[in-house]
Amino acid sequence: MEDYDIMTREEAEKKLEEVAAFQAAHAPQEEKKEPLPPHEPKDTIVYDDFAKVELTVAKVLHCEKVKKSKKLLKFVLDDGTGTDRVILSGIHEYYEPEELVGKTAIAIVNLPARQMMGIDSCGMLISAVHSEEGEERLHLLMVDPHIPAGAKLY
Repeated sequence: MEDYDIMTREEAEKKLEEVAAFQAAHAPQEEKKEPLPPHEPKDTIVYDDFAKVELTVAKVLHCEKVKKSKKLLKFVLDDGTGTDRVILSGIHEYYEPEELVGKTAIAIVNLPARQMMGIDSCGMLISAVHSEEGEERLHLLMVDPHIPAGAKLY
């Protein structure tokens, strides 16, 4: 018959405390994120104004840098209408054109056309902007690729 060392309750509790302290000291450190500044709405809008905005799922068919511009990318999009839509967006600092082809984005499609660098931009792509490590970051909002072009967002 083998001899076993048996701990008292106090010894077991002390050992558990030592293990917990070791785990806490060696746990991976979470990356500290900068808190977002408090957001104050610029203007309050009524629901009917918001309902006028047509948010539509759009597939990126083609994307290229706009000549003579450091910021602009020209997107050719399938917005489900059967006619390609061109939208210019000043996000070249954050993305290379080729990495966006085939992505599924969100576009506002009922804005009036606006000419930039001699090209009509017929809408706006939705992006999120935040600060990370003291630098501004931008992320083009992209959705599940299974959502078809032309799907409406509400």
